[in-house]
Amino acid sequence: MNIVASVLQLIGSLAFLLFGMKTMSDGIQKSAGSKLQNALGFMTKNSGIGFITGLLLTFIIQSSGATTAMEVTFVNAGLMTLQQSVGVTLGANVGTTITAWIVVLLGFGSTVKISAFAVPIFGLGYILTLIKKWNKQSLGEAIMGFGLLFIGLDWLSDTIDPEKGTLNFLTNFTQWGAWSILIGVVVGIIITALIHSSSAESAIVITMAYNNLINWEFAAALIIGSNIGSTIDAVLASLHASAPAKRTALVHVLFNVATVILACIFFNPLLEFIDLIIPGTPKENITYHIAALHTILKTITSLVCLPFTKQIAAAVTKLVKDDDTARGTEYKFEFSETGGKENASSYIIRAEKEIKDMTLLVTEMFERVQSGFKDRTDNFITGNIEELRAQEDYADQMKEQLTKYLIHCSRLPLSQHQEDCLTIMQQIVDDLEEMTDDVFNVALLLQKSINKKMTFSQDDMDRLGPYLDLARQIMNFIRENINKHLDADQLLIAREIEQQIDVFRKNLKRTARKRLEAGADVKTELLYIDLVKQIEKFGDRAYSIASSLSQM
Repeated sequence: MNIVASVLQLIGSLAFLLFGMKTMSDGIQKSAGSKLQNALGFMTKNSGIGFITGLLLTFIIQSSGATTAMEVTFVNAGLMTLQQSVGVTLGANVGTTITAWIVVLLGFGSTVKISAFAVPIFGLGYILTLIKKWNKQSLGEAIMGFGLLFIGLDWLSDTIDPEKGTLNFLTNFTQWGAWSILIGVVVGIIITALIHSSSAESAIVITMAYNNLINWEFAAALIIGSNIGSTIDAVLASLHASAPAKRTALVHVLFNVATVILACIFFNPLLEFIDLIIPGTPKENITYHIAALHTILKTITSLVCLPFTKQIAAAVTKLVKDDDTARGTEYKFEFSETGGKENASSYIIRAEKEIKDMTLLVTEMFERVQSGFKDRTDNFITGNIEELRAQEDYADQMKEQLTKYLIHCSRLPLSQHQEDCLTIMQQIVDDLEEMTDDVFNVALLLQKSINKKMTFSQDDMDRLGPYLDLARQIMNFIRENINKHLDADQLLIAREIEQQIDVFRKNLKRTARKRLEAGADVKTELLYIDLVKQIEKFGDRAYSIASSLSQM
């Protein structure tokens, strides 16, 4: 029973530690909202600035996994180049080491431990989440996470006390010489991959070393191995992504693997260097030695690689082939879990890219149908109808999977603005899919007029030209501004185009009715009116999207 109780205590302590780190990171990200996203997009003009950006962003949100996942998403969406992402990756690797210093300085390095104030800190955070009028709920959540982190750390330290013997078997792994180092590296990889956090792994290692369960060499091996385990988030974020995004993840993996290999080759000199610059022997001051190793190892390797971002980008470009640009018949867009490192901004950017692609699909379909008004022959039917049918079916698939994806996104830690954006994005997806229906219906009406050999006067077709141009104009306006906030002046532009479409529609229908009254062919004129109505619906939906964008 004592063993079972000890194991459960250990699991609970680890859960508190990990949950605290996740809560703190989520709270910071929700509090900052899109500011972090904008910073990552803006501050990457060169490798040096990208390095600093990655370092600071990871320090702020306490998660290199979230930073790299966001970075992969930016590259996938075309908002950042591969070369720019290399600098951010290097900076994020250094930024993730800050957590170890926080744990050392506040958890083990001061006479008054922060764990003594952890419960009051948690209470302060909870109070902030309750007072709605202060609008500090996200900040309160971050503070609660900070308190939970040190409660978990204190419990973990108490649980693995050597006098209790809970994890004393770990000392056996420190007696096998070079094999101990190899085992430590492998275990470090596995633990970090499982908990998706090199920061949490370093906190666990520091706690075990502080309690004399592991020696300096084995602790160093565990820290070194965490470099490879921490790449799991970047790999998961790149699944189902574009080739540039996969290359970004590959940079992260290759860099960290190279870091581990070099650290293993120069293991003893590296530890001797740490011993030289950190006061006291490892036995006397092991927590500082571990934190310094974590920081210095990543800093040295990052700074060595920083001048070669262009060459690194070129190398991974050769390793990962370009995407097949041809659009298939089946659309796949899955919500990829990243093991607790879900970053709302990254997921929203992924959805925005797909919405942009959907907008391009609508544009392609409209241009294809517009050509049918100029060449209303059997050539239009044979060359376009089946392709338009396939595109319309593809749009239906996009709507279905994007809707599921956005529902998944709504379950992530979100700010109020992000929640509103998801609702707006769903409305835009609905409108875009209905626009593909409108375009395909126009194509079917054209097909019917050709098959029935209906004759329209040249004047009638000439009148449709400006009408179609207006519909195309508002479509192009939407395509250029999709996923952007429209101000009042921009919305007015869309409104004016939509009003011109309405005026044209009334005039064209009035003219068609006059021809009916004059004895024109009923079926031909009714089909002509249906064409006019369908195009007007297309314009209405485009303006609906513009209205939605003005609310983002």
